[in-house]
Amino acid sequence: MSERFHREIDEYLADLARRRREAWPDVGEPTIDYPFGESTVTHYVRSWAAQRPDHAAIVHHGRTLTYAELDRLSDRVAAYLAHRGFVPGDRAAVMMPNCPQFIIAFFAILKAGGVHVPVNPMFRREEINYELLDSEATFAFILDEVAPEFRAGCEGTAVTEIIASANTDFLPEGGDLPRGMAADVPVAQDTTRFMSVLERDDLPVPRDPDDPHALAALNYTGGTTGMPKGCEHTQADMLYTALTGGQLGFGGGADAVSLVFVPVFWIAGEDAFLVSLVNGGTCVLHYRWDAEAVLRSIDEHAVTAMAGTVDNYLELLDVAKDSGLSLASLRSPVTMSFVTKLTVEIRERWARETGAPGILRESSYGMTEDHTLDTFTLGLQGDDADLRGRPGFTGLPMPGTDVAIVDFTTGELVPVSEEGQIIVRSPSMMRGYHRRPEATAETLRDGWLHTGDIGTIDETGALHYLGRTKEMLKVNGMSVFPSELEHLFSRHPAIAACGVIGVADPRRGQAPVAFVQLEQGARGEVTAEDLLTWCRDHMAPYKIPRIEVIDEMPLAPTGKVSKVGLEKLASSMGPR
Repeated sequence: MSERFHREIDEYLADLARRRREAWPDVGEPTIDYPFGESTVTHYVRSWAAQRPDHAAIVHHGRTLTYAELDRLSDRVAAYLAHRGFVPGDRAAVMMPNCPQFIIAFFAILKAGGVHVPVNPMFRREEINYELLDSEATFAFILDEVAPEFRAGCEGTAVTEIIASANTDFLPEGGDLPRGMAADVPVAQDTTRFMSVLERDDLPVPRDPDDPHALAALNYTGGTTGMPKGCEHTQADMLYTALTGGQLGFGGGADAVSLVFVPVFWIAGEDAFLVSLVNGGTCVLHYRWDAEAVLRSIDEHAVTAMAGTVDNYLELLDVAKDSGLSLASLRSPVTMSFVTKLTVEIRERWARETGAPGILRESSYGMTEDHTLDTFTLGLQGDDADLRGRPGFTGLPMPGTDVAIVDFTTGELVPVSEEGQIIVRSPSMMRGYHRRPEATAETLRDGWLHTGDIGTIDETGALHYLGRTKEMLKVNGMSVFPSELEHLFSRHPAIAACGVIGVADPRRGQAPVAFVQLEQGARGEVTAEDLLTWCRDHMAPYKIPRIEVIDEMPLAPTGKVSKVGLEKLASSMGPR
């Protein structure tokens, strides 16, 4: 950063602090309360298990785990890992959808001093193989349903033991399966059974790690070049995020009941269950989004907090009509405007039809690199100013977090209300990208995370997110990185060149489009449908693009694929 930046930053931040003090809502003091000290998230779970052992920690489709059970079961898995030679610093991959087994494994890995590596259960073998090799994982936790693809992805990696579970292991006997859950899944052969591990009480439990700043997770995120990068996070990062998120309106507190259907293998889902469990509340965990099932849970468990898209909330309103079920318990309904945007009219409809005390409001700003909850919007909806003003309102920074706007080219601070690059300095910032020193040096500079995102800070000190300069697409709210798809396409022997862009899609928000130039010998032999079939075997379903086979790839003067040229091609082809 420039000398001018260093000269001006203190004065700049002092001015923003003054503005934010004047705009601070009636939500308590701008400080962080650490009820069990600045320690680890595993210490917090143990502390809640001691204070309120019979309180529900996780509720999952009719099955309840208390804090005492969560603590005991994660102890047994941690003891088994240590027994099998897992030592502090070792990596363990977890490839599971939303289920109690995921959370038990998560805390067990941390209790054993290990590094949690979540792997998207929608991944195909190449994607799995990449993350296992990059993370150097030696143990893995999976559900039986992903076993064939996971085993294929394990080839050539350091994984020595797979601990597998049935998707029904934590469901009540004889109950209906959650929508979307596979039935009669074959038991994965040659694996250690998760439930057998939970039955062992003869192994010594390892001592919890003392250092909250030791590496504890590799959360993978994509980028504009190459394959995904592992963000190195610690338990201190997790604790700060969970406590600030809980204390400033994301559903925390010992009396809170938070419904979580956001995938827990993503950083947003990880934060969602951590906000609940670190603050001593109850996490109502759903396998996936199902409006009718979510409505029943909200009514039955008096759910107080939920995070979902605007479309999720609109669907809830529709299914709630004439159902006899209530949404009135929700006091912290937080939303994300991925496809449909939150408006004053939608907010008013929510209040009118639910009678809930909580105002429907936008979530926060953040990235995987800083554990995502950098700002809060609680109490900032007076006169609907958050929706009537400049777009992209994401609220005030969390206590302890600084946000600034700099010029993309010069790196100099820009005045309030002017656009530039969002930079963040936070206690939950990653240590760096795993095994990516150059990418780390580019992104982390003098303690500031350079996000590559466009934003502005308004007169009250609130941040407005205006868009990404990176190429990341949001498909149904899920991140898709063109460079990753291009990298995967490069492995197809018939493809000479590929360029991926995003186009607007009324149903999904954005949709990826892959422009493919075939090798000379493949022209006339390989079709777009053939490539789609290949995609289904090599990438997660939500990443599969529309494919356009073209004769020649448009190139920029540098020799790279011209994304501007591809956008012109896409506009000339019209919608599909």
